[in-house]
Amino acid sequence: MANVLGKLGDLNKLRQQAIQMQQQLEAEEIVVEEGDIRVVISGSQKIKHFSVQGITSEDAVNVLNKAIKKSQELAAKKLQQMSGGLGGLLGGGGQ
Repeated sequence: MANVLGKLGDLNKLRQQAIQMQQQLEAEEIVVEEGDIRVVISGSQKIKHFSVQGITSEDAVNVLNKAIKKSQELAAKKLQQMSGGLGGLLGGGGQ
């Protein structure tokens, strides 16, 4: 029992570190300009600005962010399948 509680404490610590890292990434900005195209994206992979020939579209930004979110969800799902979910982390299916 103490071993499971220790692992839960470790899991909480990892969660806090992940939240802190996410906040730091959100504050970062990457700017890419090629020709007439300009993209500004956060370190957490959220499009902040997208323009072609100086013309921007909130609809385009929203669609791009939806596509990125779906790809992140797919990657998370695949990663969870590979790792066996939390059961493997807690040892033997959480028993």
